[in-house]
Amino acid sequence: MKRGSSVALLFLGQQTKKLKELKAVTRIVAILVLSLTITAEARVITDAAGRQVEIPDRVERVICSGPGALRLLTYLEAQDLAVAVDSMEKRKPRFEARPYALANPKFKLLPLFGDFRGHDHPELILGLNLQPQVIFKTFAAMGHDPVELQQKTGIPVVILNYGDLGANRRHFYQALGIMGAVLDRQARADQLIAFFDTSITDLKARTRDIPDNRRPAGFVGGVAKKGPHGFQSTEPGYPPFVFTGLRNLAYDPTMGKTALRHSNIAKEKIVMWNPAFLFVDLSTLQMGTGSGAVEELKTDPAYRGLTAIKTGRVYGLLPYNWYTCNFGSILANAYFLGKLLYPDRFTDIDPAGKADELYTFLVGKAVFKQMDQAFGGLAFKRIPLE
Repeated sequence: MKRGSSVALLFLGQQTKKLKELKAVTRIVAILVLSLTITAEARVITDAAGRQVEIPDRVERVICSGPGALRLLTYLEAQDLAVAVDSMEKRKPRFEARPYALANPKFKLLPLFGDFRGHDHPELILGLNLQPQVIFKTFAAMGHDPVELQQKTGIPVVILNYGDLGANRRHFYQALGIMGAVLDRQARADQLIAFFDTSITDLKARTRDIPDNRRPAGFVGGVAKKGPHGFQSTEPGYPPFVFTGLRNLAYDPTMGKTALRHSNIAKEKIVMWNPAFLFVDLSTLQMGTGSGAVEELKTDPAYRGLTAIKTGRVYGLLPYNWYTCNFGSILANAYFLGKLLYPDRFTDIDPAGKADELYTFLVGKAVFKQMDQAFGGLAFKRIPLE
């Protein structure tokens, strides 16, 4: 080979090497710039577990893992940000008592990211065409560990403490606040908190001055707990009773927090108490023909002698513990109880209309009629036991 040709080849090889090095440097610089950009546009929030979680400055795509998480997203009017759902939203049950789901049938059309109760599948999440920027997770001890989930997906996981409308109301409000801060929906979160506070204050104010000896006593049976139950299943701290001053015969101040949320009461106690009013959480109808609280009240000789059954004071209530608490249904049940027990103090309330007013504010749609029809038209009605 001629010397000139060798020099040319050597020069060409050197230039090619330099070009490759330049491209590599360019890629590194681009990555660094992107990293700096992301860092500059990121922010840090503190979740319910006290974890410092770095999230994008603007969050437009999320998934909600765990009972109630998607409900909170809907309350914040941010349901359109969900890019996938868990298996609970894919079901087509005969009975449906989740107003947020009834108001958003489109949830069933979204891709699946995991099983219900927080059993997430990282591989499904990573395979989504629209990648979530944040994962909200309620009941962190249930299902997939949130820290591990974040490590496997590289997506920030924000833990929420779902709370309730009783002793843990501050946790519920905190969950709304955290989710609102992540999604830039703080104003809506504040509206929601004010709405619940105002509603509960209104309920209590209407009955506050009624003497204890004039307050009726009652029992609610068939309360759901991770599925339907019979009549002995109850909630001693049942919020609608608390808000309206109805004496809950199952309540015992010595009970622990878990027992106050759910207990199974011996049939002998119910018979001994002989409540003036009986209420049935209509979730019990899921147990099918020949089973459940209504069937027990119709056929069990021990119950047939109860005063409430003899006088026709047995009423159906909306299920509210359905993929954890439906807060709107708690308030709707309370307003119905107020109207039933103290009609002179609730003259302005039509229970069905009030329920739709609550649902319209919370989930954007009046769904009481649709829910009531699914449960045989027994919501807020006397249950026929003949």
